Amino acid sequence: MFITKKHISRRTMLQGMGAAISLPFLEAMVPAQTPQRQTAASPKSRLACIEVVHGSAGSTEWGTNEALLVPRKEGRDFDFGMIVKPLEPLKDYTTIVSMTDCAQADPLTAEEVGADHFRSAAVFLTASHPKQTLGSDVYCGTSIDQIYAQKFGQDTPVPSIQFCTENEDASGSCGWMYSCVYMNTISWSSPTTPLPMTLNPRLGFEQMFGAGGSSEDRATRRRLSKSVLDGITHNVARLMKDLDAQDRNRLNSYLDNVREIERRIQAIEKYNASNPTREAPTAPVGVPDSWDEHAKLMLDLIALGFAAETTRIATLKLGRDTSNRVFPESGSTTPFHSASHHQDVPTSILDLAKINRYHIGLLAYFMDKLKNTPDGAGNLLDHSLVYYGSAMANSNVHGHKRVPAILAGHASGAVKGNLHVRCKEGTPQANILLSMMQKLGVDLEYVGDSTGTLAI
Repeated sequence: MFITKKHISRRTMLQGMGAAISLPFLEAMVPAQTPQRQTAASPKSRLACIEVVHGSAGSTEWGTNEALLVPRKEGRDFDFGMIVKPLEPLKDYTTIVSMTDCAQADPLTAEEVGADHFRSAAVFLTASHPKQTLGSDVYCGTSIDQIYAQKFGQDTPVPSIQFCTENEDASGSCGWMYSCVYMNTISWSSPTTPLPMTLNPRLGFEQMFGAGGSSEDRATRRRLSKSVLDGITHNVARLMKDLDAQDRNRLNSYLDNVREIERRIQAIEKYNASNPTREAPTAPVGVPDSWDEHAKLMLDLIALGFAAETTRIATLKLGRDTSNRVFPESGSTTPFHSASHHQDVPTSILDLAKINRYHIGLLAYFMDKLKNTPDGAGNLLDHSLVYYGSAMANSNVHGHKRVPAILAGHASGAVKGNLHVRCKEGTPQANILLSMMQKLGVDLEYVGDSTGTLAI
């Protein structure tokens, strides 16, 4: 007896008015009697890179001695200090890499001394020293997210997405003879091509789910307050008939998540449109006043894009160098940039550590979201690699030694997790980037100033 089984393409799209909705992984995408890994439906590793600014309290000498960030023990028997405590429930998916340096963010000439804030973002994923210029002749390096996108992102509807939570005009000088371009993005598709980052959640949503139809269709849909799902109801009903109970539940859960994020964006837009006393009156109408809400919304959008493989590659810039935003959820009322200049006073270092821990909590939020999203024979966190860190370390002295670096996820089995890797003094942060690329299947000899790979 031969077993037959209908299957649908992994690239199936549900088309509606001004919308194109990709599907999450379903068992119906696997042909009968065929191992999933041998099919086009087999989940491929996703890559997310998240940059935080102003380094870490745990990168100071005092913070290192107190194990605020860097565990005292190496290997798998390590403890979580104050800053990384939110990740403790996700230890099996967490790899802490400590003591690496980001030398390419250091000044190379006398004219560059003091400009560390204006270089750091550009160095984070490129490990390349940016050219000091105010003109259009910006130059840095190709970032690892774009190296991965060029190899494994071209068969998805959106090759990569670039999000941020703070931004300014990307023209002119931001300080020390550096173009604002360097501060406003962490993604470079080539050494001369920085990629803009999306601040507005509405634009991010439309980028992933509003590709179908015309711009007029999308504008009409928004004006009528219709959901992207309204135009695909009949397509969904027809598809459901051919799915088993498990696939129907998975598809319903995915579509519910799409609708919930859309509702949140609509509620933000409605509130902001009728509220003349916004905290950030110049921000787009889709940006919430609450930074916490904004950050989580961007993380949720990335998770949703990963679930349906609308995209496999995402970057998120969690802030902007020299920002003095206050994060009340952290328990600190000190403006961020001011807190980062702690003068090596232990009580002030601990105040910065509260902000660092709050930001790590957002990483834990994202990891938990991925872990609880089914994907093939596992979950999204099994099939993702998330890089969280900064090109700055001890921000009080604008230092780039002992930069914070955390990897999350198993990268489809290539990264084991539950590990603290303590590097030798002087190890380039670029070695993390090269190791990531090789674990993700990109054959590179070097990234930036890398000198080798790490046992992660």
